[in-house]
Amino acid sequence: MKIDFLTLFPEMFTGVLSSSILGQAQADGRITFQVTDFRSYTENKHNKVDDYPYGGGAGMVLTPQPLFDAVDDIKQADEPRVILMCPQGEPLTQSKAEELSTEDQLIFVCGHYEGYDERIRTHLVTDELSIGDFVLTGGELPAMVTADSVTRLLPGVLGNEASAVEDSFSTGLLEHPHYTRPADFRGMEVPEVLRSGHHARIEAWRREEAIKRTAERRPELLESAALSEHERTWAADYLEKIRAEKNE
Repeated sequence: MKIDFLTLFPEMFTGVLSSSILGQAQADGRITFQVTDFRSYTENKHNKVDDYPYGGGAGMVLTPQPLFDAVDDIKQADEPRVILMCPQGEPLTQSKAEELSTEDQLIFVCGHYEGYDERIRTHLVTDELSIGDFVLTGGELPAMVTADSVTRLLPGVLGNEASAVEDSFSTGLLEHPHYTRPADFRGMEVPEVLRSGHHARIEAWRREEAIKRTAERRPELLESAALSEHERTWAADYLEKIRAEKNE
């Protein structure tokens, strides 16, 4: 996979893309990152990439020409996914990251200023994504977050291939609790079942704990989670128990 970032601040990406799992994935040849300053594509004699909005109003708007020309120049796939990071976009989810991880090339458009010329949205990008209902100073941080969520799903990137499969949201549920040594830390003990060596019991415990944690923290996820009839009944009873405890 190749991931491109179109930005006015390429220096923001240096540490993130060269460190930890992202850096190792690139060193292993599993992914290629390229950061491009799209100001270098402007035809404006003053090297500007923004202008005042038609109709008036506060702030400046990114002009379409530099971004269209930059995408034309860097695209390698016939139809790369061109992703605009924007608060108005579709929320980034694990399933969206899984979908994007199957592509050959992703191009992230990281904007600044008041907004984008609407022709960028309607004729250049294929996806608009948001990492939350809040506004940042630019699209660089959301683009890095999205790239991280996609990269870790690529084959061979994580040391244990099961890690990504068992992540929160990958199964429709939040992930179960984890423990490691020591078995007893300041009187806080690891659950006995995890020390039993009985794999069937351990898997059953983890499944139950994942359902419980989801019910406690993100109950709306249970509606679409892949649960058996028995699990769905048990989850409904557990939710009722939670509500009753809150009302006491």
